[in-house]
Amino acid sequence: MAAEPVDHDASRFTVKPTSDSHFAWLRTRLSLERTLMSWVRTSVSLIAFGFTIVQFFERFGNMPGVADASDPQAPRYLGLAMIAAGILALVVSVWQYHRVSRYLNGGNFTPLVGVEDGPIHTPLYAVSITLILIGVFAFFAVVTRSL
Repeated sequence: MAAEPVDHDASRFTVKPTSDSHFAWLRTRLSLERTLMSWVRTSVSLIAFGFTIVQFFERFGNMPGVADASDPQAPRYLGLAMIAAGILALVVSVWQYHRVSRYLNGGNFTPLVGVEDGPIHTPLYAVSITLILIGVFAFFAVVTRSL
């Protein structure tokens, strides 16, 4: 028995502009916002903690009475890995947010959006891009400082 081809067209279902469907769309949209905010929080924690590890162990090694570490570069590598993971997580989450947001604002969902002038923009893009730039700056600050 041959499987029927799957139609990936957005017209495969009917969207009825009722108050129930509009509020369901709003809940989905706000859930998308909360998800990106959670990723921003997680990424900021990774970037900040990675930078803190590098700074702490760099100063800890210079304190009198502290024995030399067996691998003095390990905290630097761990910090760089955490900063890079934070940047990567933020880039991927912004990309995912953009794709899903574009999907929710277009196609058959247009009657549910309730805004005729275009897509809804939030400050999350600006905050996320700023944090990506801060993360890249922190990464290169750690890389160039110890060279």
